[in-house]
Amino acid sequence: MAQEQYTRCPGCKTIFRVTQQQLAMRAGQVRCGHCKTVFDGNAHLISLAPRPRPAEASYDEAALGPPTVTLRSSLALESPGGEPSVTRERAGPAATVADDELDPVREISYEERFAPVKHRRKSPIASALLVAAVPLLLLALVAQAAIHWREVLAAHFPATRPVFAGACAVLGCTVRPLRDVAGLSIDASDLQADPAHRGLLILSATLRNRAAWPLAYPHLELTLTDAQDQPVVRRVLAPAEYAGGTIDVATGMPGNGELAIKLFIDASATTQSGYRLYLFYP
Repeated sequence: MAQEQYTRCPGCKTIFRVTQQQLAMRAGQVRCGHCKTVFDGNAHLISLAPRPRPAEASYDEAALGPPTVTLRSSLALESPGGEPSVTRERAGPAATVADDELDPVREISYEERFAPVKHRRKSPIASALLVAAVPLLLLALVAQAAIHWREVLAAHFPATRPVFAGACAVLGCTVRPLRDVAGLSIDASDLQADPAHRGLLILSATLRNRAAWPLAYPHLELTLTDAQDQPVVRRVLAPAEYAGGTIDVATGMPGNGELAIKLFIDASATTQSGYRLYLFYP
């Protein structure tokens, strides 16, 4: 393997690794890719081999070893004629080949090689559109959140219900009464046999809305049990079945309101000893 050779630019003191073929071209005249100084590469050859340590105990450490330099590849050297003086190494009998035997080498200039990346400035129109888009996006986000929580907002702020109703007419959604099972309770209930009709039961109950705003009417689950409190039969009652025809269940139970329920249940095919009554939203 050929010994590496180095030459130093007399202008900026940058050291380059060079090949014998570079030094043979144009009598060794090369141009520094850093400061553009033209110099004789043969006349400024240097060695970077470490200097031998002196036998004396006291020595100058700075005087030993290779100097601290900026080492550049031979690709950074240019020919004085303006054409790049570039060689490439490859495996094989021939140590180097000329540029005309390979694809052209595209090198970035030294000034641009270490320069910071220059970002393209946005046009004033693009910047103005970006600034205008920010409040529009925020407005769209607020509108989306309002539509998602429309039932809560309509319950707490009744004046907004017509606004949400108009928006849902366009978006294909509905504004239903708020569902909050924690705001509802069964204050009292009773199940008795109808003395006038054998096998007929009378269910009496009172539903109460403890919230200050309307809540959706719940479903009722009536379970008849035997003497061991095991379910015998279970039935779910929708609001339209227990609220009666005079109540608009779509508007919900008024805030702080109550509803008295009285239903006749046909239990002639069962034998029961007790019952359970729950309310829930399906």
